Amino acid sequence: MWGTTAVCDVDRVPPSVTRRAPTTAWWAAGVRTVHREQQVSHGRPAWAAFTERACAHVPPGRFPGGTWEEGFAFALRPLVRAATARDRRFRDDFARDLGLRLARTAARTLVVELHRWRLDGRLRGLTSRDRFASFVEDLRPARLFAEYPVLARLLGQTCLQAVRAHREVLDHLADDRVALVAALMGGRDPGPLVGVSTSGDRHGGGRAVAVLTFADGRKVVHRPRPVEQHALFADLLDWYGGRTGLDLRVPPVLVRPGYGWVAFTEGAPCADVTDLDRFYHRLGGLLALLHAVDATDAHYENLIACGDQPVLVDVETLFQPTTGVPADPAARALARSVQRTAVLPSVLLGEHGAQDVGGVGGDAGDHPGDGVRWVDAGTDRMRLERGPVPVVVAGNRPVLDGRPAEPAEHTGALLAGFRLGYDALCSWREELLERVRGFAGAPVRYVPRSTRVYAELLDESTHPDALRRAPERDLALELLREESGDDRALRALVPHEVADLWAGDVPLFTTRPESVDVWTSVGERLPGVLDEPVLAAVERKIAGLDEVDRHDQEWVIAAALACRPAEVAHRTGGALRSSVGSAVPDPRRLLVAACGVADEVLARSLVEGCGSGSGSVGGFGGGRVNWIGLELVEDRHWAVAPMGAGLSNGYTGVALFLAQVGALTGASRYTGPAREALAPVPGLLARFEADPELALAVGVGGFHGMGGICYALARVGRLLGDDPEIAGWLASAVRVLGIAAGIEPWEVERGNRGPARGGRVQGGPGRGSWGSAVAGGGVVGGGVAGVVEGWAGGVAALVAVAEAAGGAVGAEALRVARVLAERLLAADVRGDGFARGRAGVGWALLRYARAAGDERCAVAGRALLRADRALRQRLVDVREADHSWCSGLSGALLAHTGQVGQAADAHTLHVDRCLNALAVHEPLRDLSLCHGELGVVEAVAVLAERGHDRAEATRSRRAGVLLGALEQGGARCGTPGGVPSAGLLTGLAGIGYGLLRLGFPTSVPSALLLENR
Repeated sequence: MWGTTAVCDVDRVPPSVTRRAPTTAWWAAGVRTVHREQQVSHGRPAWAAFTERACAHVPPGRFPGGTWEEGFAFALRPLVRAATARDRRFRDDFARDLGLRLARTAARTLVVELHRWRLDGRLRGLTSRDRFASFVEDLRPARLFAEYPVLARLLGQTCLQAVRAHREVLDHLADDRVALVAALMGGRDPGPLVGVSTSGDRHGGGRAVAVLTFADGRKVVHRPRPVEQHALFADLLDWYGGRTGLDLRVPPVLVRPGYGWVAFTEGAPCADVTDLDRFYHRLGGLLALLHAVDATDAHYENLIACGDQPVLVDVETLFQPTTGVPADPAARALARSVQRTAVLPSVLLGEHGAQDVGGVGGDAGDHPGDGVRWVDAGTDRMRLERGPVPVVVAGNRPVLDGRPAEPAEHTGALLAGFRLGYDALCSWREELLERVRGFAGAPVRYVPRSTRVYAELLDESTHPDALRRAPERDLALELLREESGDDRALRALVPHEVADLWAGDVPLFTTRPESVDVWTSVGERLPGVLDEPVLAAVERKIAGLDEVDRHDQEWVIAAALACRPAEVAHRTGGALRSSVGSAVPDPRRLLVAACGVADEVLARSLVEGCGSGSGSVGGFGGGRVNWIGLELVEDRHWAVAPMGAGLSNGYTGVALFLAQVGALTGASRYTGPAREALAPVPGLLARFEADPELALAVGVGGFHGMGGICYALARVGRLLGDDPEIAGWLASAVRVLGIAAGIEPWEVERGNRGPARGGRVQGGPGRGSWGSAVAGGGVVGGGVAGVVEGWAGGVAALVAVAEAAGGAVGAEALRVARVLAERLLAADVRGDGFARGRAGVGWALLRYARAAGDERCAVAGRALLRADRALRQRLVDVREADHSWCSGLSGALLAHTGQVGQAADAHTLHVDRCLNALAVHEPLRDLSLCHGELGVVEAVAVLAERGHDRAEATRSRRAGVLLGALEQGGARCGTPGGVPSAGLLTGLAGIGYGLLRLGFPTSVPSALLLENR
């Protein structure tokens, strides 16, 4: 069906060879319609000529069996044979690797064809595997490519690129062997070449890093791009070692024009525990240097553990430009911190868990997001499924006795190494600047997007629907333009990214530290893409190294290591040391302690246009204020992140604490930052109104969702003197909460009372997941119904808004609260505790019932309180009991007694027994509100407020011990490792707020109960 032509090893076959080709050539649909490619398409493309020649005659063969990849490679063997025949130096390993690459690229299309053949009855064999074998034996690539010319293009160009790249490696070896042996192999010839394998991403026409293995077992690495950066970094490390004594290793390198050779780094275990500490000490020193030169991409695949030496094997991304600088000062500071290097834990989250891909991480397990996997592979029932796929473990973690070390256990050693290196860089600043200027003209890789984005596009664009006509694949790749938004630099790169992706490559860009220009993979210079030369930014960073910055970076290191993936425990932890003394908890002393916590919060603040710690000297002046904190993501994983807007661990919760301190002290140093922290709120609300799906994702919860934001605005607005602007934001926030709940306007306006309890709830079309959550049995998890993330929290927060705001805003809040209360009545709530269980939902319904006079909600609320089992923690051995607010006894006690005038169920509650259980429990090291000491004290304090005769004595005793703990050990947070963070539920703001509650209970309402005064 195809004509024949000579095969040229060039990008295009000359027009004279093909001028008689028909205008409707089979390959025409594989040519892109962009003007640039059309201009050079007058002749037959080289990939078309190659595939025609390779597939003109396919001799029959029998598949010997093997994996599905080997089966598809067998079907495509004509292409592999044609490529291998181009150079007699090519070995079997080249043919095998190329066959597997082609098989993976064609897999989706071949599976579609496999199913088509099965349905048409064209497969032979008695078993499913026999029929798969008949498919790969009988498939004729020429017919396949006639229907999928874009696939022909991808496979053909892959073959031609592989030939060119492999030939380059062999030619370079022949040219450089003498110098290579002398420079990297100790002058001893390793014998004949016995194998070549490639790894990593492909760039610049299918070129990848290659590992060459010789007869004596030794190996060497061929890098197909300039390696001047490696040589310069080796010199810099040598200088650095002389100033620190760290003796950091770096692989020796042989520089050649446009490419180079690097010594192969083999991992090795540690001999003892001392080796482990030395490894992390050196890694801390390496981290300090990488931070100073704006390095990135030092993730787990680029770091090798060689005994007590962390060896960085890829330094292409030193001097990495910073683009798209965020407006949020906390986000900007984090983007420029040590976190940027990727040495520290960098946790990917997904529905299948978490995966640390940082240089210290690389844990075994499954990737957290859905990957592509083949079910019933190698049979005629083979099909694609999305689900968890295993992560390939690298050699980055030091190993002792066969077990990889846990980096969090060596935080002290890493911090000590970082401190040593950082101080040396400060002491030898001028020498460092002189050395980094030596990198000015060396090419460095510029990575504008995560390579995962490119890898996913390359994979997903092999869908059969994208392989029939080039415009369909172009459409898939143009997603890059949408993702670029208004970013000028990214939009300028899109055409070149797409061109590289069409070539089957991960896009490659380079720059020079002294330049603002960027070069493409084909050497085209793009002027002025960057805002400034990265060398200028590095010089500025080095000039700014000081003790304050070092302290900030050490916090990021400690916080990141504490956030390594681990199970999150929602319960009380260990007790204080018995040696902690007690202090007299009078109001003045408690206020002084709270002000001290507030000062620490301000010292950790980041102010637009200033930097960190501006609050400690009153440096607030109308710019945005935020904090880098520890955030509990999806209630499962901790992460170091700029604070969001949530009440629980976001800037609205911190603003509430600062405003409350300011109201009690009259100090503008607290009220000013509180007001400025709320600056992003109107823009955020506008985004939610413009994008309801985003609002739905945020939810209505009283601490993690819109309910908490509404509560914070209502409280802060009043504390700041009934600020009219904040009052306007509050009205918008109530409206957005309705959107976040998926409430249709008619539900509020018509006063719809919804279905009766136990009935099936239906949501509006496309407006959230709550309808499906309670359908089919009516069971609702705590995340949907509970106080922290769900409807109950929204109800309680809206009641608080109605009490605080009154007027039209208050009336609207109650109307929206009614709709949410109806949903709770219709739901079969499961789980125990205040934050996410029946105790919290019952408490919220009782609170709404009191505000709205709804007896149905009161009855349902009392029933839920009786059903909750968290009160049973009073019966558990004190050493095992959970007394936390979030899931344990304290929260359950608050649910039963938290509202003034609430009738206690004496049979269920047993107040005295609960108080006894809390009283005998040793005070906790964790001082936080959520699952720490102040959550326990809050329950006792509320009992005291309600007039319980023994509660006041317990409250006073626990408050005195708490003050003593603060004075001796500081404010220990409820975060992993007690790392200081500014948040309300688990951080400093909550500890400070709890102190104010103890000192001034009549004027400081309970934040845990979303109260007003």
